[in-house]
Parts: sequence; structure tokens; C-alpha cells
Amino acid sequence: MADLLNIGLSALLTQQRALTTTSNNIANANTPGYTRQRVELEQRQAQRLGSDYLGTGVDITTVRRMSDDLLAGQLRSASGSFGRADAFVSLAESLDNMLADSNAGLTATMQSFVNSLQDVANDPSSSSSRQALLADANNLVSRFKSMDQQMTVLSDEVRTRLTSTADSVTTIGKQLADINKRLVEAGSASGKNSPSDLLDKRDQLLEQLSGLVQVSTAQQRDGTTSVFIGSGQVLVLGSDSATIKVTPGTADPLQPQIVLSGLGPNVNVTQFITGGDLGGTLDFSREMLAPARSQLGRIVVGLVDTVNQAHRSGVDAEGQLGGDFFSISAPQAFSAGTNTGTGSVAVTITGVAALEPTNYKLSYDGATYTLQRADNGAVVPMTGAGTAGSPFVANGLSIVVSGTPAANDQFLLKPLEDVAGTMKLLLTRPADIAAAAPTRTNAALGNVGTASISAGQVIDATNVNLLSTSTIQFINDTTYSVNGAGTFAYTPGANIDLNGTRVQITGTPVAGDQFAIQANSGGTGDNRNIQSMIDRLGQGTFNGNISLQTASAALITDVGSRTAEITTQRDVQQSVLNQSKDRLESVRGVNLDEEAADMLKFQQLYQAAAKMMTVADTLFQTVLQALRG
Repeated sequence: MADLLNIGLSALLTQQRALTTTSNNIANANTPGYTRQRVELEQRQAQRLGSDYLGTGVDITTVRRMSDDLLAGQLRSASGSFGRADAFVSLAESLDNMLADSNAGLTATMQSFVNSLQDVANDPSSSSSRQALLADANNLVSRFKSMDQQMTVLSDEVRTRLTSTADSVTTIGKQLADINKRLVEAGSASGKNSPSDLLDKRDQLLEQLSGLVQVSTAQQRDGTTSVFIGSGQVLVLGSDSATIKVTPGTADPLQPQIVLSGLGPNVNVTQFITGGDLGGTLDFSREMLAPARSQLGRIVVGLVDTVNQAHRSGVDAEGQLGGDFFSISAPQAFSAGTNTGTGSVAVTITGVAALEPTNYKLSYDGATYTLQRADNGAVVPMTGAGTAGSPFVANGLSIVVSGTPAANDQFLLKPLEDVAGTMKLLLTRPADIAAAAPTRTNAALGNVGTASISAGQVIDATNVNLLSTSTIQFINDTTYSVNGAGTFAYTPGANIDLNGTRVQITGTPVAGDQFAIQANSGGTGDNRNIQSMIDRLGQGTFNGNISLQTASAALITDVGSRTAEITTQRDVQQSVLNQSKDRLESVRGVNLDEEAADMLKFQQLYQAAAKMMTVADTLFQTVLQALRG
């Protein structure tokens, strides 16, 4: 009877615990992060009775959390991948919409300016056409400034998001460290079961953290969880946690960097951060925003250089040689905050055609300088010595180092990234537009041969004798003199370059025929220079064959296709994340139908155990009464 009573008591207590566990599951069915629990039972060791063994009841071995570490890890990985793509898309869409806008985007703005140039070419003496060109030029400048400003706003948003996300990562890290401390205090290190509520909170925090930055974890023998970010940088170790801070960049103070501190020396982990909102924001900044700013800057530099060169080759409505149409500021260069020397760097654009849309890092090892692209780290060959008399020359840049750099000093060169916002229109009057060529040609009225001379093309607007008259007189049908001097062989159609103007004479001249190159006085109806400007804008500006229109279309296409690509990735990762959640939820989530069935089962078992104890008590009382009798 004692055995029966003990067995009944063990069953009663066991089913009571099972009922309590089931009730707790039902109560927390809608609690975020809750993991359902299940009582694990084990029969007690049997006792020998004669040649047989009799059971002695049931024990609870543990209350098990129905979780799966593998599925939880997959969920964290999916959450990090989705967080990165989602952050990237939210920023990329703004950039894509700005550049591709059909009314105010890059292509529309460039085309409007070219159309106004063509209107002047069609009627160079029209004041209204010239005024409209200045208005469109002003609009061009304003649109480039606006694009640069919007990109600056995106840069500010990147910095703000990084700061906010870094603060959230730090806060979650501290909470995880506190949970580790409480787990140790609860005796997890001594083999005791860890409190389920703490483990649920830990898993919930890890899931939240993985949405902010890709993490990896390691379970320690003392029951704590170590958390790592990046390529293994420690965020949480035992009851200690690191702090994530956003600081101005060492090389570029305008570019934020992520610094890990608190568990040793401060470490710049920017390049190691992956996944989550933090990784996606950084990836957008370095993979899309920075290259787009440099590509836009290269387009602006190419446009300004092309227009200015053409405009300087013409004369305005008042017969004055044209000057620069637009202006832009010089490239930027920064000394790294870790530099110990007194060196500084000045950068000048000297070859627009060779420009590449990237920033550069110039490093000094104490003996030699090395130039690397900032986007892919490729070493760029340089010529020259880096002095004012012999500057370094590479990729269309002239680089002069002054002062005394120390070994391991570094400099960041930003030749294009911030150029668009510095563009200015220099012309103020319609009459200042140099639509006409500075020189013109004519044939003497007394010429009797069949030869004719071309209109002429200015090839050197800086020639001091550009506007001086040059007379070509044929000595015979095969030779000619210039201004009565020299004897030059005549080849029909060959270039004749005089005082910065190039002409061609074709046909058959006779002795005494004359042709003149002279200043284009009063050439208000001449459109040759403005037409030359239009032609140049359609020709290859970069690397010999890439026109401004092609470069603009490529920028829009690159940003648009990258945005579409990352949007597709975001949608795929959303699906993967949902599937990961569903798989883990199927293991740890509370199923009310299942719990209700368990409740009835455990209730019946509890009642049966109680009945068992009643029977044991009745039998025991019967024995006592028999002994009293």
C-alpha cells in the first residue's frame, strides 16, 4: 500500500506539473518570443520483489523548451539578409527616382540644354534664343546642384540611420550581457536548467539584433552566449558587451565609420560589417551612392570642359573672344587623421578623357608613393615625382605633394564626388554667348581658277595672331605663298593651319588666285562655333569613345538595374524569412488545439492518480481497522 501510495503521489505531482506547464503555454500563446514547453517524464527505477521487478512510479526529468538551435540560426541569418536588402532598397529607390525622373532627371536636363544650344544654332542672331539658352543653362546648373544636394541628403540619412542602428545594437548587446549574467546567477554553469523566460528573451533579442547586423553566436560551458558581428568582432562576451559608435572617417571626415569599443582597444569595423540594416546602409553608401556621385561629377566635369573649350574657340555678338561658359571647383583631398607628418596634397584635373568615376587613396611608405582606387583597391600606375615641377600624373589627375609626409601617412583624393554642387554659370548677358567662329574665309573676286576654300575651323583659340588676316596666294597650280612669303606645296583638300585656324582648299587654282583668313567681324549670323559645341557634346568625351549622353544613360541604367536587382533580392529574402519563421514557429509556437487536448489528457491522468491515492488510502484504512479488531 505504501508503494501504491508513493506511485499515486508521483503520478499526481507529475500530472499537476504537466497541467501547470500546459496552462502556461496557453496563457502565453500570443506572447512575442515565447517558446512552448513540454514536461519530459521518466519512470522511476524498479524495485526487486522476489524474482520480479515492480515499478515505483514516475519522475519529471526536465521541462523542455521546444526550440531548435539550427532553425533559430537559420532565422537569424535570413533576418540579417532581409534587413540588409530592405535597408538598401529604401535608400536606392530615392536615388533611382531622382536620376531617372522623366521631367527633372539627368537625361531630361541634359537634353533640354542641348535643345537650347540647337535653337541658337538655328538662329544665332535671335536675342530670345540666346536668352532662352542662358535660362536653360541656369536650369542645368540648378538641377546639378539639386542632384548633389539630394545625394548629400541621402548621405546625411545614411549617417543618421547608422547612428540610430549602432545605438540599438549597443542597447541589445547590453541586454544580452545582462541575460548572460542572470543565467550564471541562476546556476546554469553548474548544470542546472536555465530559466526558460531568460532563454526566450535571449533568443528574441538575438533575432532583433540579426535584423540590425549579421551576427554569429557561440554557446559557452557556463550557459552564456557569446555574440560576434562582422568577421568575428566580439559584441558580447559573458556579462560584458561592447559599444558600437559612429564617428567621422579617419581619411574622410564626411564619411562615417563604425567603431567597436569597450572590450579592448577601439577597432574600426566598417569594412567587416555585413547584413542587417547596418550592413545594408553601409553597402548602399559604398556600392551605390559614392559611385553615383563620382559618375555624376565626371559627367559635370566633362560637360564643363567640353562647353568651355568650344566656347573659348568662338566670338560673341560683340566680336569678343568667348571665355569660360561654366566653372567648377577644384578636386578635394584629405589627410588621414592618423598621419604624423606635415604632408598635404593638391589635385588638379588635367585630362578629362582619362577620368575614372572613383576616389583614390595615396599612401606613403617612407620611400615611395602608391595610388589605389578606393572602390576596388586596384593600384594605379603614376608618372612624375609628385612635385610642383613634376607632379604625379594618373587617370587624368595631376597630384602635387607638399610638406614632409611621414611613413605610413595616407591621403584621400576625391576628384569628382562633390563637383556637381559647385557648378556655376559665368555668362550673364545673351550677347556674351560665343556662337560665331572668330575667323572666316573668302575668295578674291578676281580668282579665275575652280579652287574654293572651306569656312575654317579654330584649332587654337589662344594663338595671339588668331584674328590677324592671312592671305594665301597661288604662285601656280601646285604652290602658294602666305602673306607674300614662302613657297608651300598645294595638295587639294589637305589641312592648312595658319594662326590657330585650319582650312582646306580644293579644286584647281591658277597663278594669282587669292584666299583670305580674317577676323569674323560682325558675324552675328554665324553659328559655326555653337554648332561645333553641339557636335562636341555628342562625341566621345571619356576614354575616347564614351559621350556625355552615353555616360548619363549608363549612370541611370546602373542605378536603375542595381535597384531592381536588390529589390528582387529583398522580395526573395522576405520569402525566405517568412519560411524560416514558419519552420521555427512550427516547433516553438503554441498550438491551442494540441494544448487543449493535452489539458484534457493531463486532467484525466490527474484524476486517475487522485483515485489511485484514494484507493491506497482505503486499503490502508482497511488494514488499520483489521488490526484494531
